[in-house]
Amino acid sequence: MFGLGGKIKESDVLDALRTVEDPDLHKDLVTLKMIKDIKINGKNISFTVDLTTPACPLKEKIEADCRKAIKDHIPEVEEIKILMTSTVSAFDLNKKMLSGVKNIIAIASGKGGVGKSTVSTNIALALASKGAKVGLMDADIYGPTIPALLDVHEQPMVTDDKKMIPLEKHGLKLMSIGFLLKGDEPVIWRGPMVAGVVQQFLRDVDWGELDYLIIDLPPGTGDAQLTLSQAIPLSGVAIVSTPEDVAMNIAVKALSMFKHLKVPILGIIENMSYFKAPDTGNIYHIFGQGGGKRASEKLGVKFLGEIPLDMSIRSGGDDGKPVVFYDPESEQAKVFQQIAGNLAASLSIEMMSMAF
Repeated sequence: MFGLGGKIKESDVLDALRTVEDPDLHKDLVTLKMIKDIKINGKNISFTVDLTTPACPLKEKIEADCRKAIKDHIPEVEEIKILMTSTVSAFDLNKKMLSGVKNIIAIASGKGGVGKSTVSTNIALALASKGAKVGLMDADIYGPTIPALLDVHEQPMVTDDKKMIPLEKHGLKLMSIGFLLKGDEPVIWRGPMVAGVVQQFLRDVDWGELDYLIIDLPPGTGDAQLTLSQAIPLSGVAIVSTPEDVAMNIAVKALSMFKHLKVPILGIIENMSYFKAPDTGNIYHIFGQGGGKRASEKLGVKFLGEIPLDMSIRSGGDDGKPVVFYDPESEQAKVFQQIAGNLAASLSIEMMSMAF
């Protein structure tokens, strides 16, 4: 309804938008302080919806719900202009270690061979493609793969104050022990030495301003992983697994370790979930079906999505051409983009649960 005097008022707009709920956060947009810069010109309205992440998977739905709410509550309105923006909030991190980094997200797995590094790389690229400032740190000291996955093999420069400058590729800031090793030189270190290097990558690398720092953790649940998890101020962790029961049972152990360390669990990602035959379109569940969903339901954590067993994903990793960057409109890239959005949304939910 019109306000007093037959004019639309800002309070009318806010009352209408109080009926619009963020589907992930389950609170209305006004309470969440997402509505900004309301302008009214006669019967024309414009405002900004400031989301918690540029990778929000429900951006279009939220915009449509806002338009419907305005039309339902203020039927006299003639034009509605909505600007969809985002401001990534900062998790409560150890600011002395990383003052410019808002969120640190670990990608972990209970065992090797599940494609964790490929998932980490493509998720980081998917977040960056939406406008987020993203860093990717390879904490798999014994088996660094990020340099090969992104075809980056230079050594980082060092500033006058002894800070390493991350290498950059496709909009990502990168750091890996692989950038510092010569050729195929192996890393033969004990756990505490590994943790020391990872802390140095946090403390002595000039990451600058980042919305998300994605950390590709080493696989497993041993001493090295435990030490790293305690050394890094994590905003949350996502667990990568393949669908078969054996792999999922091991992934659950990794998840339990992070719960014990009181690290927020952002969800489970199921890799190599199915194979879609390119000639027939038939889907085959080579490693079993539904393990990730069953585990997420059992443990009460979010299921972030399924990634297919696909030749383009594999070849993209081998060639240093990740599918999210080199074929962003492909079905495979869109799967990673959806999972990245779900991951960012899960982190937003975690932060909001602490705020309210």
